Amino acid sequence: MKTTQISLLAAALALTCALASAQDKKKAAAPPSKAPAATEKAAPASGQPPMSKDQKAMMDAMQRMGEVRAEHKQLDYFVGDWSATTTMLMDPKAPQKTEGKTHTESLYGGRYVEMHYQGTYEGQPFSGEGFFGYDNLKGKFFNTWIDSMSTGFWLAWGTYNESGKTYTFQGQMDDPMKAGAKFPVREVVHIVDPTHYSFEWYETHAGKEAKMMQIDYTKK
Repeated sequence: MKTTQISLLAAALALTCALASAQDKKKAAAPPSKAPAATEKAAPASGQPPMSKDQKAMMDAMQRMGEVRAEHKQLDYFVGDWSATTTMLMDPKAPQKTEGKTHTESLYGGRYVEMHYQGTYEGQPFSGEGFFGYDNLKGKFFNTWIDSMSTGFWLAWGTYNESGKTYTFQGQMDDPMKAGAKFPVREVVHIVDPTHYSFEWYETHAGKEAKMMQIDYTKK
């Protein structure tokens, strides 16, 4: 609710400033007029009262929330076209491999990257899309996902380890076998080199974590 109020106020302030600027330009183009009578009080040059302390604080908060930082710029690594080899490990003794591809692009001035994936699963076409981003307010990276095999929405929050060049995300997934139940999921994205990275998916059941999937990406 507070974020919505701030957004509406910021939009209103931006519109007010634009109108004031247009009025100033119109006045500058018009011929000089008589000075106001001594009994008249001249209006402020902008035609609008200055922002209050609270309004200024809101504008500053909006700027901090939307600024592009180093964390956003490092996500440019993922932009481009990649081939993907997926290894399913639900049965570690019989891993299943499939091939796919992804197209990833930057959005909104570098604030997010969006991934589109195309491949197969169990012999059937499979597609999905997700976002990587960094939330300035929370100070965390995030990862989302939707695909052609579900009707849900995945969201996980994570951190980046510079020395290991690794993103680690934590989230919870609805258990399709138990209505209302969830289980922990951990995702690990490891940057191997400029043209290779891997994605690992771990699930925890009955207190035991197991690796369920790995995707190896190669930049085209």
